[in-house]
Amino acid sequence: MIKRYKHNKIHRTARTKFRILKGSKVLYKLVARRSNKYISAQVINLKSGATVAGVKAKKASEVGTEIAKKAIKAKIKEVVFDRGAYKYHGRIKQLAESAREAGLHF
Repeated sequence: MIKRYKHNKIHRTARTKFRILKGSKVLYKLVARRSNKYISAQVINLKSGATVAGVKAKKASEVGTEIAKKAIKAKIKEVVFDRGAYKYHGRIKQLAESAREAGLHF
């Protein structure tokens, strides 16, 4: 059971990374990470690997709007959303939708 779960998580991560890098001309990606208590996001430059902006908070909607404000301030309007092994559901979905409402395009 445990081996199967790890395999599914690894497979979901690889599938997400492949879709991000396949044919994408966007230079930045929005990476979402979550724990039981917090959710964090950061915008990373795909060429240099440098972090442009990062936010950590308890509410996903706060993180989404704050990361969008920081990215727009850094003149980044278009990103690719990297959800990693997480399903597009719950807090990850809230983060993405609030970032879109705040002005990021992905």
